[in-house]
Amino acid sequence: MSDHHDDGDEFDLVSQTLGGLPIVNQVLERLALPALLAQALPDDDGRLKLAPAVAIRVVITNLVLGREPLYGLGEWAARHDPTLLGLSTSDLTVLNDDRVGRALEALFDADRASLLTAVVLRAISEFGIETGQLHNDSTSISVHGAYPGADGTARGGKATPVITFGHSKDHRPDLKQLVWILTVSADGAVPVAYRLTDGNTSDDPTHVPTWDGLVALLGKSDFLYVADSKLCSRTAMGHIAGRGGRFVTILPRSRAEDGAFRAHLQTHTPTWTEAARRPADRLGEPDQIYSTTPGPLPSAEGYRITWVHSTAKAGRDAAARQARIEAGLAAIEALATKLSGPRSRFKTRVAVEQAARAALAETHAGRWVTFTVNETITKTYKQARAGRPGPATNYREILTSHFTVKADITLERVAYDAASDGYFPLISNDRDLTDAQVLAAYRYQPNLERRHHLLKSVQDAAPVLLHNPARIEALFCCQFLALLISALIEREVRNGMRRVALDNIALYPELRNCKAPSTERILEIFATVARHQLHRDGTLVKTFQPELTAQQQQVLDLLTLPHSAYTQQP
Repeated sequence: MSDHHDDGDEFDLVSQTLGGLPIVNQVLERLALPALLAQALPDDDGRLKLAPAVAIRVVITNLVLGREPLYGLGEWAARHDPTLLGLSTSDLTVLNDDRVGRALEALFDADRASLLTAVVLRAISEFGIETGQLHNDSTSISVHGAYPGADGTARGGKATPVITFGHSKDHRPDLKQLVWILTVSADGAVPVAYRLTDGNTSDDPTHVPTWDGLVALLGKSDFLYVADSKLCSRTAMGHIAGRGGRFVTILPRSRAEDGAFRAHLQTHTPTWTEAARRPADRLGEPDQIYSTTPGPLPSAEGYRITWVHSTAKAGRDAAARQARIEAGLAAIEALATKLSGPRSRFKTRVAVEQAARAALAETHAGRWVTFTVNETITKTYKQARAGRPGPATNYREILTSHFTVKADITLERVAYDAASDGYFPLISNDRDLTDAQVLAAYRYQPNLERRHHLLKSVQDAAPVLLHNPARIEALFCCQFLALLISALIEREVRNGMRRVALDNIALYPELRNCKAPSTERILEIFATVARHQLHRDGTLVKTFQPELTAQQQQVLDLLTLPHSAYTQQP
């Protein structure tokens, strides 16, 4: 904005947002990411007005901070101090979605595998990331549109992802999708590897190449690999165990070992050992307790099985079963009402039985709710021919079937299932871990799911405006690097809290305490930090540095980032 004076002089006040840029840049420099990008994406094309490495750095930084679409990057960058984005003033004038798109193509064509390996290994060494336990999971990325060009056609000998229909974990089977596979450490849930695969890829065959890639990345195979039930296949578990690896996963309900133990519980009471306890989510409710017991038999492959009982899961199992039973009873009652109407469309017993079975299948209550169909036949008589009835009139007999349906609950099955409420089995080939350690490893898995949430909600990973599959693949490489940076910021703050023995910091609005700060909230409190410069006739007169709040200063101290990162112009 500008201020005019009577003497004709003109003052201009120029504001530049700093936001979380100094915090992000601290991580970028520790990762040596600008240098690694410059090495992987050389600026050797004289026709380019913006170096690809510079453009990709802006994309990654924006994913962490701004989440603007590619066409809005230029406007977003113009609000910030360009030097903190690695840009010159002239770069701002040529930063647009076309040049960023070309930079994404350059990233796709580059040796991304070597780049990511160098970045991840640098993160592990620089930040001291423990890699003895890794967690893997996949999620679907739903997209709107047809994407006819994303059909897997190779570019320069490199495969591109197929955007197609598949099993949607977002419960959007109407949308095409990609499948994102992520591996994180159990030390801060720091991403260490990812894969972007075709939208119809199932989880089952992905674990072998994922594990092999981790072995190549880390140069070791003895890390503990934790994943969901799709890992529980003879091929995947045998591959890992046969090559010196260790794994923990959950045994699916479809396995015979699961049914055998639940049958065992009907006549036996195992010895349970408390393995973990956590306070209830609400005051007045009991603590959530996890107990373990060794499985009486190993798996069919010879691996150990650890059975776990969760009091919280027991409550959920009972409530879910009761809800399904009630829904099943209501569905049969609704069918009975239809049958009692004067214009019922059900004319045969077979039709009624099919409708009842369909109702129970829809409510998933068929295991506990049964039904009985009764038929009542009524006789009526009607003149054989039209006309006035008389002594010689002939009548024909008409038989009409009326059906009723009645629901019943199979109490024996309810009691059978209730005996194993709250139980689930874990399978592992590591016999040195205690049952409690096996459970602890698996219970870290939700931290990986938080990274998926960050990817899809905070970073808004949905390439709705990109139709070039090479650019889509490259954008998700940037998404991974942004996830890595976000995870490292979060880990550094939490480690800083432990270093100074802080249980919480006043990070929430109204200075409410936060026990586990997230990167999103950490950066949010810096969003409005800006530097103001007063110019007179184009000459800098005075610079007004930001005044940091006590809350912001505390976060910088936890990050071991000098306050001067905000108060000194680079």
